Amino acid sequence: MESDGAEKNTNGVLAACGEKPNTHIFPSNKWVKLNVGGKIYTTTIDTLVGREPDSMLARMFLQDGGMMPSEKDEQGAYLIDRSARYFEPIINYLRHGEFVCDKHISLKGVLEEARFFGIYSLVTHLEEKLEQEQPLDDRPLTRIDVIKAIIQTSAITELRFQGVNLAGADLRKLDFRNINFKYANMSRCNLSHTNLNYCCLERADLQYANLECAQLVSVRGLCANMEGANLRGCNFEDPTGVRTNLEGVNLKGACLESSNMAGVNLRVANLKNANMKNCNLRGALLAGADLERCNLSGSDLQEANLRGANLKDAELTLMVTPLHMSQAIR
Repeated sequence: MESDGAEKNTNGVLAACGEKPNTHIFPSNKWVKLNVGGKIYTTTIDTLVGREPDSMLARMFLQDGGMMPSEKDEQGAYLIDRSARYFEPIINYLRHGEFVCDKHISLKGVLEEARFFGIYSLVTHLEEKLEQEQPLDDRPLTRIDVIKAIIQTSAITELRFQGVNLAGADLRKLDFRNINFKYANMSRCNLSHTNLNYCCLERADLQYANLECAQLVSVRGLCANMEGANLRGCNFEDPTGVRTNLEGVNLKGACLESSNMAGVNLRVANLKNANMKNCNLRGALLAGADLERCNLSGSDLQEANLRGANLKDAELTLMVTPLHMSQAIR
């Protein structure tokens, strides 16, 4: 009686989730037909269930799988609206555990089908295979690649990484002083605690990169894309008085909290929704910048140039020094 109650409860949960409970019982040696994209495949329940018991195909034919089998065609084959071209390597993988694929079949296509069917052991294998087959010119450089380049370059020689793909690389705590990263792809890089003093980051892609506590003294970052980047606790101020140039930079949604940005050139920069709490912005050039919904609470804006800046809904509470009207009037 207790098991009957549990079964009813499970069925009720599945119904609430919008899935019909599978009340069919299929013996493991039963043969079934699958109509995938118009092509018929004949296999056993054991093949569909044995290797990946949590996959969508297994759930269709397991008693407690939580999914009802799909509709049948006139030949009694279960209809599955997916690509037959990419399904064939998957069904063969379920049969013998080896991935075999003709050269003319796209691995990316098979990968997408494997993800759809929930064949996760195959997904992992295909992701690794695609990464290995990626052309060397397209592969992002790794931390080891970058360290080798730095070690092999003389201290008096300018190191150029212009246009290089460094996406996602772990580059934390490295010394990158005076390096040219113009047009480089550094999106989602870990650059925390790095020394980027006097670097060229002009038009570099630093979206969602982590630059927490980095040194960015006198950086040239004209029109760089730093959307969503973490620049918490960074130092931009050059004691010699040379401005860090971030003119036209995209810092939309970025975090610059507690950064020293005295004298920074942020002219016509996009700082929408940026977090600039408790920043030192003394003498900063913010003329024409978009500061809509930017949080500047607790920041020091003494002598900062805000002429023509968009301050709509900007947070300006607890300022270290009061703003003067002349700072924001053209």
